[in-house]
This record gives sequence, structure tokens and C-alpha cells, in this order.
Amino acid sequence: MAATARGSAREIRAADVEVAGLAAAEAGAFLAALRSAAASSPSSDAAEVWAAVVAAGVLRPEHPHALHQLVYYSVYAGWDRAARGPPPYWFPSPIDCKRTNLGRMMEQNGPKLLGSSYKDPISSFDLFHKFSVENQEVYWRMVLKELSVKFLREPKSILDASDKSKKGGTWFQGAVLNIAECCLLPWPSQNRTDDSTAIVWRDEGLDDYPVNRMSLKELRTQVMTVAHALDTMFQKGDRIAIDMPMTCNAVIIYLAIILGGFVVVSIADSFAPQEIGTRMRVSNAKAIFTQDFIIRGGKQFPLYSRVMEGTSSKAIVIPATGDCLGVTPRTGDMSWKDFLSRAAGRSSIYSPVYQPSDALINILFSSGTTGEPKAIPWTQLCPIRCGADTWAHLDVRPQDIGCWPTNLGWVMGPILLFSCFLSGATLALYHGSPLGHGFCKFVQDARVNMLGTVPSLVKAWKAGNLTKGIDWTKIRVLATTGEASDIDDNLWLSSRACYKPIVECCGGTELASSYIQGSLLQPQAFGAFSGKSMSTGFVILDEQGHPYPDDQPCAGEVGLFPLYFGATDRLLNGDHDKVYFDGMPIYKGRQLRRHGDIIQRTVGGYYIVQGRADDTMNLGGIKTSSVEIERVCNRADEGLLETAAVSIKPTGGGPEQLAILAVLKDRSASCDAHLLKSKFQRAIQKNLNPLFKVSYVKVVPEFPRTASNKLLRRVLRDQLKLELVNRSKL
Repeated sequence: MAATARGSAREIRAADVEVAGLAAAEAGAFLAALRSAAASSPSSDAAEVWAAVVAAGVLRPEHPHALHQLVYYSVYAGWDRAARGPPPYWFPSPIDCKRTNLGRMMEQNGPKLLGSSYKDPISSFDLFHKFSVENQEVYWRMVLKELSVKFLREPKSILDASDKSKKGGTWFQGAVLNIAECCLLPWPSQNRTDDSTAIVWRDEGLDDYPVNRMSLKELRTQVMTVAHALDTMFQKGDRIAIDMPMTCNAVIIYLAIILGGFVVVSIADSFAPQEIGTRMRVSNAKAIFTQDFIIRGGKQFPLYSRVMEGTSSKAIVIPATGDCLGVTPRTGDMSWKDFLSRAAGRSSIYSPVYQPSDALINILFSSGTTGEPKAIPWTQLCPIRCGADTWAHLDVRPQDIGCWPTNLGWVMGPILLFSCFLSGATLALYHGSPLGHGFCKFVQDARVNMLGTVPSLVKAWKAGNLTKGIDWTKIRVLATTGEASDIDDNLWLSSRACYKPIVECCGGTELASSYIQGSLLQPQAFGAFSGKSMSTGFVILDEQGHPYPDDQPCAGEVGLFPLYFGATDRLLNGDHDKVYFDGMPIYKGRQLRRHGDIIQRTVGGYYIVQGRADDTMNLGGIKTSSVEIERVCNRADEGLLETAAVSIKPTGGGPEQLAILAVLKDRSASCDAHLLKSKFQRAIQKNLNPLFKVSYVKVVPEFPRTASNKLLRRVLRDQLKLELVNRSKL
């Protein structure tokens, strides 16, 4: 096998290179450089040959993707995944690793904490990770020094695990702070001053204009103005919703609500009116900030009208462009301009509302399996957790520029905001669609060096060749989350940035973080997670609930160690213990926490997420339940008896696809599956979420059920997957 990699690289001919899109005049020089790089590797092992080819810069971002495919798949043609695990494409540098945030911390503290066992950040990473799990007080005290977290009252202890009735322990007991204030203060150790750039942004359609910049002082001033205006209308502790794109104004409003001692209610701007209304009702929100329209791809889409249909609560309406609203507010609602005028004449200083570390600051939502979304409370601990994980795993540093197309209605919005501001980095926002050339150019012009994605975005960029003529070489690290990654799409993405690492992240709203994640101190493989997050412990359970040995390749449900900093200890509209702990086994004296993922640990120690243990599915990065989709689809046609919604993972990898199976009232009737598919799609877009796409519809005579009449969706999923596999072979 070892001899295969160099041989495979040598077997590439000029004709192959030309077919892959390189001009004949360049093919000879390219082949010579490729063979020279392959020959320079220390051995014929495929991983070392690939590392040598990348290090030599033989493959460049401007080369056709087909050429990158030709070389990558040729080098790894003989790789035995069963024996060696996923093939790595990125390797940590012995020199650069010591400059990373985590590597620097390990160099400073490793010898003292690990003694003679400590060697260097790469070879000692596993030891240090184990230390962070077993000595959380020590680990979190070190990390706190790296983030801009200022306490009005320091915590008496980092973790008190003495009360076993509190399954997740008590964190930062006695601490008092305002986490929004922490985001707005100069911080000498991060070289962050009032003049530092806090936000860079650009409006869609102005792609040839300079990038806009907002200093830390300007951000703080605008946040305080909004906080003053909020004080004239609301009582401390009131819950105030945000339903709008993640613009500068949205970020300002978010921070102002928390600075003033109110609570943010996060609602995604893609939701239908009924879903907006449900979240307003469940959270008991007093008001909602929104926009008149959403600008996407040069088109206007109504937002305020959806909010009006969904809730009667007071709305403050912000113009998507310019200073004037494109709608007339209903009686009782207010324009952004009128709202800001309420702060006129007030002090230029604002006194933050300081609260205990476990005070509620943000209500986010995660779809449950009963049809009503779980209202997940974020406390002031959650921003510290997600900021620390980004600091450790994505290596976000002061003066870095971080960009991740997302929304404050989804967990990645708050994660991105706090990750940038607590680490001293600049937040980069594009006011428009991330699916076009304009966004890709913004990444270049803003000099983004940490770019986060979701796989569906990468697929769109790749399909449209949207980075052609654009320089993404300033990017130092990439990240992806929300759904399963496609290996070839990630090959394309990494190659656009000269093969920078893509850190895979998988977690949950209720964790405020990822429980498995890549690290810049470990080799990275496409579509795989290289390890557990710092301070996170878990086991993989077999079907009887017994943990597999930690070093054994296996697949099963993940059981999280319950002492998980930043994780929820309550739900606002559900039984927290029932959702996350009931039925989970005891491990080392503590009950494990349920997360719901089925994961595989491969040979080589990588992790691959295989889906949900329940009937929750992941569509386009959004978790939803079969019940929610079926509720909508059952009403799509009068001839339907019932429907079953399942997600199918493509055989080649990539995001889950939605399949809907239907049983007709008249079993003998004929039905056009294509027509039914259109009806399902319209019903879902109108009543649930316009981002969900129906990929497959099938009419069946009946559904498999348990003795208690429970629908066996997993059986349907397996049957459908087998059918599609057999069809692909024809």
C-alpha cells in the first residue's frame, strides 16, 4: 500500500491533466512539479505524499477543481479506510502549532500540569485534553484569562459538583457580570482599544464599494443609545424578540437588550407567521424587532407582514435599506427612527445591569419531537463557553476577522457574535445573500481569516464557481457545522484557501458549543471530526446502553459527561431531566447526559455523525422533527390518510434529504407522486419553513408499526435507503 501513493501520482499523464482543465502548455510543468513534490516526501505513504504536494504549492486555488480531484484521489487511490480510517488532508506544523491559542497555553502550562509526560502541543494534545476533562477548574481558570470577561464579582469557585441532585454541577458560583459589557470594553491584553475595528460589513449590491467599518467606541455608543431607548418602554427582565437578518443593527439590538438587563428572544427570519407566533407565545415576548423587507439576491422579500400575521405584540420596524420604511407600521408599532428618538437627551453613558452568571440573557429554540419547539435558556455562562471553544478549536485571535453567514435566530448567530467580541476579533457581516458572488468577494475584500460555512453554502459556491477570480488566501482557518459535510465539496473549499484546515463542529443549542470538533493540533480529514471538544467527555453506548472502550472503533448513541460547562440545566417549556437525562446510564458515579446523536468512532480516532437517535432530522442545517413535517403534509391533499417524513443520507455523503411517504384513504386509487410532491413542497414552504426541500415522495399501502401502534420511521428509512441504493445500480 505504501508504494501506491507515489506510483499513483507518477501515473498521472499530461493527457489526464489536460482533461482536468489545464492548458497543454502548462501540463508538462505541472506534472514535473507534482512528481518532484511526491518524490520529496519522506516515504511513499499516501498521507506523506499528499502533505508534500500541498506544502510544495503544486495545486493552486485558480486551478480547475477537476485537477485538484485528479491529484487528491490519485494519491489516496490505495488508501484502506477500513484499516486506517479517513485519509488526512491537513497536518499541524511543529512550529506553527506553538503559535496557536491552545498550543501557546500548552507550552506555558504543559510542563507544570503534565510533568515529564508533556512533550509538545501536537504529541501531548490527547494528554492535555484528558487533563481538561478531569481538571475543569484548572482548565477554565486558564481560559478565562484569555477572554475579555470582566466580573463585577469574581466566582467563589469554578465548579461545585458536590450536590449530586444538580446533575450538571454548579458553575461560577457567586459570579456577577454583564456579558454584553464584556463585548464592548477595550481589553489591553488583546490590544483592543476604542479605535479597534469591531465590525466590518457591506450591503449587497455595493460589492465594488469599500468595506464599511465600525470602531469599538462607535459600537458601544450605538448599543448604549438603544439600551436607553429600551428603558423608556420596558421593565427589566422583559423578553424582547429579534426577527431579522444578522445585520449591524441586529447585533447592536442584541447587545443592547442584554446590556440593559432584558432577555433576547431569538427568531429566525425564515419562519412562517405561525412559527413566529408560537415562539412569541412560548417565550412571553413583549415586543419584536424586525425589518420591513429582507434583501436577498437583489430581490425584496416581505418580513414585517409575516410578523404582523404571526403576532399582535408591539413591533419596532427597521428599514432594510436607507432611512425610510417601505411599509406603513400598524397602529401601536413603531419605526426604528421613532424608537431611537426616545433616547434623545439621555446620558451618553449607560450603566449595565449586572446579574449572576446563571441569569437568563437569551431564549433560543430547538425543535422537539412533539411539534412545539423547546425554549432553551442561555445564561451568561453560554457566551463564555462558545467563545472559549472558538478560541481553542478555531484559533480565533485578537484582530482576526471572523465571518460566518448565519442568523441570530439560530445558535450560530450568538456563537459567532460572542466568539469574535470575547476574543478581540472583528465581526464581518454581509447584508445580503451568502449564495452569490458578492458574498465571496466580501470575504476577500474584508480580509476574512476565519470563515464559517454550512455544507449547502459550499455546494452552491462550488456549483456556481463563485470564487473564480477571487483571492481567499488570507483565510487561515475554515469551519463548518449544521449538517454532514460532503467530502468532495470540502476538497473544493479547502483548495480555494490553499488547503487550509476545515474544522468540523457538531453540538447543540442546549450545549452552547460543539461536543466534537476539529483541532489545529491534530491532522484533519474531510467530513470527519478529529476529537472531542476541550473539557468535554463522552462515551459511545451500545444498544444495551453499555459504553464501548474509549479506543475501540464503534458506532452508537453518544452519552455526554454531565459536568459540561455552558450546558442548560433547565428548559422553559419542558422537563429538562426527562429530555436530557431520563433513561441514560450511570457512568463513573454520574448519570450521562443525552444528546441524541448516533456517532461512529473510526480507526484512527476520528468521529463521524450518523444521524439522530430519535426522529429528529437535519434539513439544510436546521433541526426539525418528523412530526412537524407530517402535521403540515397531512393537510396537503384531501385524499391522504397519513404521511411519514424521514431523512435519507445520500450514499456519497452530504446533507440529509427529505423523503415523504404517503398512505391514501382509498388504497386502490392512483396518485401522481410528482403532483403530490409539489403539494407537499408548497405546504411546507407556507406553513413551516421555505428552506426545506422535498427530495422524494412515495405512495405506500401502509406503514410499519409497533404493537402499540407507534410508527416505525427507522424501518421506513432503511427500506427507502435500500431501494434508492438498488435504483442507483441500475
